[in-house]
Parts: sequence; C-alpha cells; structure tokens
Amino acid sequence: MSNQIAYIGLGSNLNQPFQQIKKAIKAIDILPDVVVKMDSGFYTSKPMGPENQPDFVNAVIEIETSMNAVELLLICQNIEQQQGRIKTRHWGERCIDLDILLFSDLQIDTDELIVPHPGVSLRDFVYIPLLKINPEIIIPGHGLLKDNVQSTDADYGCHFAGNIE
Repeated sequence: MSNQIAYIGLGSNLNQPFQQIKKAIKAIDILPDVVVKMDSGFYTSKPMGPENQPDFVNAVIEIETSMNAVELLLICQNIEQQQGRIKTRHWGERCIDLDILLFSDLQIDTDELIVPHPGVSLRDFVYIPLLKINPEIIIPGHGLLKDNVQSTDADYGCHFAGNIE
C-alpha cells in the first residue's frame, strides 16, 4: 500500500493538557510507518458535553502513513492507554483523546471507526485547526470543508493558544 495522508485530532483537559498533546504527537511521530507533516498549533475551547470540567486544549496534525486506517486507529488507542486515558463519562474529561478525522479520500463506517469523523464540520475545535493546516481540504462525500462548516448554537469558543514546539 502506498502512503496515505491522514488527519488526527487531539484533545486534552487533564494532567497538563499542553504536555499531553505534545507527548502524543511525539509518540505518533516516532512510529516507523508515520511522519508528522504539519500541526495546527494549540487551540483552547470550552468542553463539549458536561460543563463541570476544565477547558480543553486541542490540535490537529497531518500525517503521512503506510498504515491502513484500522491499524492507525489501534495505534491511537494504544497511545491513549499509554498516556493514562480512562474512559469515564460520555464527552467527559480526559488526559488525551486521539480521533482520526480524515484518512486519504476514504469513507469508512464500521462499529470501530467512522471516517470522515462526524464532527469535522460541526465542532469549531476540529474545523478551525484543520482549516489552518489545509484551507482547501476536501471532506470525502461532502466537498470542501470550508463550504460545509455548519454554524450551530454549540460554539465552543475555539481560540489559538500558541505554536507546538
């Protein structure tokens, strides 16, 4: 299989969130079948779901990989576990969350993985960093992301919070 471009969303609101995201990016970048090509920088946002939790730090990375989407998902889940992620409540606090947002031009809908991620055009903490990396990005089956961003009542107040070093 030839190399594919994929986009991964990262989020954290526990245990030094900026460091958690940097650590996850490093763990992805040292994989033999992955190269991190670009990052969005850090963004902060209000939590989605329960409001009685800390604000989130978010980022998006563009990677090039020879893995398939399921292999990448398993790697992301492994990194989450290594960094101490414990699933508590739905949309609750977490030390790290890794979501495959896009994987090449594929559309995948299985019990384990949905790509494009359903929140890509709905959540400002996803689409703002993603559009920073690639303003002309196409969402398979939907067209240009910038044309599909949906204004909703759910504004999470996503703001740039600095470069990832």
